[in-house]
Amino acid sequence: MASRLKGFYETDVIAAMRERFGYANPMEVPRLEKIVINMGVGDAVQDPKQLENSIADLQMITGQKPALRRSTKSISNFKLRAGMAVGCMVTLRGERMYDFLDRLVSFALPQVRDFRGVSPKSFDGRGNFNMGLREQVIFPEMNYDKIDQVRGMNVTMVTSARTDEEALVLLRLLGIPFSQN
Repeated sequence: MASRLKGFYETDVIAAMRERFGYANPMEVPRLEKIVINMGVGDAVQDPKQLENSIADLQMITGQKPALRRSTKSISNFKLRAGMAVGCMVTLRGERMYDFLDRLVSFALPQVRDFRGVSPKSFDGRGNFNMGLREQVIFPEMNYDKIDQVRGMNVTMVTSARTDEEALVLLRLLGIPFSQN
């Protein structure tokens, strides 16, 4: 079953982008390649159960098992040794990517307190966009009673756009509510 957002991209977004930027070929139109969700768990050094809970939360949100991220250096002030697990991440592509983006835009972002839009200043210069979420409870999959601690996450949207302007228009057409500043 095709994702609602993917169908919208193929019918409406490609046509709008071709008209706006004058692409000759539909394959020139930038597309969303992947979404990477990263959750750092610094408390996992003292309490490994925190990491297990964050992995379960991220798996529930994305529908895909997260990969562990391990530290590369030892930092004595934080009692951290090289190779200790300090976070988890998921890379979404294809249908799961579009489903996650649809849930993020339709359900999760409207749940954020005092939400005034996503900052359009978080592009990296190559058409990729980063945004931080302060809490995982904004997703509808999360059971509020089973959450032990509120954790934030970083969401990176990787596009095939060459410039930030193309990526901004693409993500705005896909429904991400950017603020006007």
